[in-house]
Amino acid sequence: MTRESTTYLLARLPIGMSLLGHGIQRLPILAKFSSGMVNGFGKSFIPSALVLPFSLALPFVELLLGILLLLGLCTRFATVLGVITMMALIFGSTSLGQWDAVFIQLMYSAYLALLYYFSPYNTISIDGWRNK
Repeated sequence: MTRESTTYLLARLPIGMSLLGHGIQRLPILAKFSSGMVNGFGKSFIPSALVLPFSLALPFVELLLGILLLLGLCTRFATVLGVITMMALIFGSTSLGQWDAVFIQLMYSAYLALLYYFSPYNTISIDGWRNK
């Protein structure tokens, strides 16, 4: 184990846990979460026909991203999917003028982009063990 690979692991785990937590927290209240998003976006230009399927899928995507990042499995795919997810969230947050949320989503995006960039150090992971 190198210092770089350990650092990568220490960077990958917290964001994985955060995304896993988002998914786990929202799944038991999926209908309520989805309804809240649809109602919240009633003030935006984004039609509810787009918000509804996104709100139903988001917790599952977050759960999947969390699991993949925690395990270090398909990590590059997970970081790209994570940034795409953040872009969708940023679009929604800007449509509502929720600039604090946009900032947080930008930080998640930058974090995921850095994980993608430094992925050669992702050796303490399922990906790393498969590539040996």
